[in-house]
Amino acid sequence: MTDLVIVEKRSSVATVTLNRPDSMNALSQAMMKALTAAFRSLQQDQDIAAVILTGAGKAFCAGLDLKELSEKSLEGFKLEGDHDIESAILEFDRPVIGAINGVAATGGFELALWCDMLVATNTARFVDTHARVGLVPGWGLSQRLSRMIGINRARELSFTGNFLPAQQAESWGLVNRVVDAADLLPTCESIAKDISSCHRTTLVRYKRVINEGAGMSLQNALTYEKLAMDLHSATQGSSDISERRESVINRGRTQT
Repeated sequence: MTDLVIVEKRSSVATVTLNRPDSMNALSQAMMKALTAAFRSLQQDQDIAAVILTGAGKAFCAGLDLKELSEKSLEGFKLEGDHDIESAILEFDRPVIGAINGVAATGGFELALWCDMLVATNTARFVDTHARVGLVPGWGLSQRLSRMIGINRARELSFTGNFLPAQQAESWGLVNRVVDAADLLPTCESIAKDISSCHRTTLVRYKRVINEGAGMSLQNALTYEKLAMDLHSATQGSSDISERRESVINRGRTQT
């Protein structure tokens, strides 16, 4: 049987590939279970500094498997237990780079929004079809999208069910970069390599500060940041920080 999710590790970077290309990587219950297991396993692998999440073939993810959904209850697609891909990805404490190689539709759009950053091919597209098919989202799209691109733009996408091209997604701040298809994984791997060169403990704590603070008021987030800084500083030697700062300066010299 073909693996529904493929995990490849190269040095400190793991690439997780949704592997149902004939179904546009639609999320079956079995794939949800496999993806949840993959991220929970990677969480335990301290050699991994970053994860790239992508899809096989021409699509990133077409959302829920509608054929399976028509045969089974929507209850089977709840994010809980062995199928809780949302928690598995969001609780992974190192950066997740979404490599959007094609359409990211509805549940696949939500999957992309769980990533920490997105790189898309110039033919990638995002679409929210909840209103068109008669569903209310339950995986966070109605809340996360508006916080990323602004509530009016999010309303337009969700109320029309229209496609958002990668170039427009970039201009709206949803996508970090748009690249040719051949450059997608190399670009993501380059970003992941840069991430891997950072101080690992700091990286984990920094991700937590950004992601937790995003759900707070600015004042509460600033207070949270200060507490996190104090806690981190108490566990870091000043000589170690000085050595790492010199390394950063030298790296900057080589890049100019």
